[in-house]
Amino acid sequence: MYFPASPAEEAFAAELAAVRPALESAYRAALDGARAAVLTRLWRALAFEPLPWVVGRERGSAGLAVLLADGGRLEGPPPDAYATDAYAAELLLDGRPYRQAARLVAALGVPHGEDFAAELDGSTASLALSRAGQPPAGRDVAARTTWQWEQRVVDGHPYHPNCRSRPGFSVAEQLAYAPEHRPVVDLGLVSVRAEECLVTGDWPAELRDAGRILVPVHPWQAAHTLKHERVRDGFAAHPLMALRTLAPIEGGAHVKTALSTRLTSSVRDISGYSVETATAVSDFAQALSERLDGRLHITRTLGAATAHSPDLAAVLREPPEVYADAAAGERVLPVAALASLPQARSAAWRAGFARLALSVCLRVLELGVALEAHGQNLLVVLSATGAPLRLVYRDLADIRISPARLVRHGLPVPPLSGRLITDDVTVLRRKLFGSLLTGALGATAGSAGAFADAFAVAAGLPATADSEALLAGGLPTKALTLMRLSPGVPGDQWAELPNPLAGG
Repeated sequence: MYFPASPAEEAFAAELAAVRPALESAYRAALDGARAAVLTRLWRALAFEPLPWVVGRERGSAGLAVLLADGGRLEGPPPDAYATDAYAAELLLDGRPYRQAARLVAALGVPHGEDFAAELDGSTASLALSRAGQPPAGRDVAARTTWQWEQRVVDGHPYHPNCRSRPGFSVAEQLAYAPEHRPVVDLGLVSVRAEECLVTGDWPAELRDAGRILVPVHPWQAAHTLKHERVRDGFAAHPLMALRTLAPIEGGAHVKTALSTRLTSSVRDISGYSVETATAVSDFAQALSERLDGRLHITRTLGAATAHSPDLAAVLREPPEVYADAAAGERVLPVAALASLPQARSAAWRAGFARLALSVCLRVLELGVALEAHGQNLLVVLSATGAPLRLVYRDLADIRISPARLVRHGLPVPPLSGRLITDDVTVLRRKLFGSLLTGALGATAGSAGAFADAFAVAAGLPATADSEALLAGGLPTKALTLMRLSPGVPGDQWAELPNPLAGG
């Protein structure tokens, strides 16, 4: 059966023909795989998330049927909550086949589905573009630096249907700024009077000018959001996985910029709260890491500045590679990049890595901090032979801190309030388990069976209330599709996945 190109797929092809014609045929060839990848992510949501218009699910040896409130029936293959391969190439809605997530959502006719369908269409086209831009097998340059490893993460979020949704970005802008296309990005600087800025930490002299603060800005932000600001030339940098965070080519602090568009789920600006709390949270995290016997390093926030606007702000962060001994052959990789590491395909390697990650992150949770340890924030230091040695964590903007747990362990409570602070055990466990287990490490395993094998080591960890909760019942995960279809509901929403560790 013929499945015609969608509006976004055709628009991307037309723009490629104008700006990068040599890439058009590779892009069209990548469309089927990108469609299946996005549809598979959507199928995971339909199979497991508490969507209000799903009234039942019938599981059988041949697959799963999702029963809809309007009497419809959606059928697909047996879902694997931890699979990262594109296995759902086609779903049947009342017997009619769909291979494009956007067209399926449009056919479902669910509330707020029109906007979500447009995002899925863009995600599919962007993913095909990302894959088309990769060098042929055997011709890729060996990754030596952390930023090169980060740029090997081509498919984006392993479970979000909006894995490559970049609304507001043209094809030319994706090629110019997206990390998987390996560009060099020229950051600009906006000069703001110091008295009009909130600055925390040690804002460097090179980003000051005669009583003014020079705020680094992303060129996309300068063109689309800061249209009335005068932007001067800044410095060149390599984009990292987060796209808006970059590593200057001359070295030094990584720069997190505001980027006021929705990537996957969130608008990527920088709140005043994040700037205001940046130094206190960083100092607190450094003191906490000293309790981990060198197994966890937390990158320091060196400085943060905002012109009292989430659209004009920046954070300077210590690069994670300072915690790897290059002379000894060590390197540091984000967990999301482990799929491109040959050793990580070994069950024994995954088990060793699981032991390290679980023991460290559960210990941090016991002490009073829930890390958002997804594949972008959590990094691993590898030996010269590829053995996992210790962890590095970056970006403290969305951790959760429990004063009660800190006090119980004789640790000082940081002078903070607001969303970072909670003693709610459900919130704390969801933050860690939903990022580390059903996010980063689940994706590293790649299937429920491999997950169970690798993380069987959890049974041998010191018994705590948190580790016992990990081995009982379902595992929490963000209900990413439900969240995109619930624009009026603030905050995170959650689903439970089968727990291979508990046989659930």
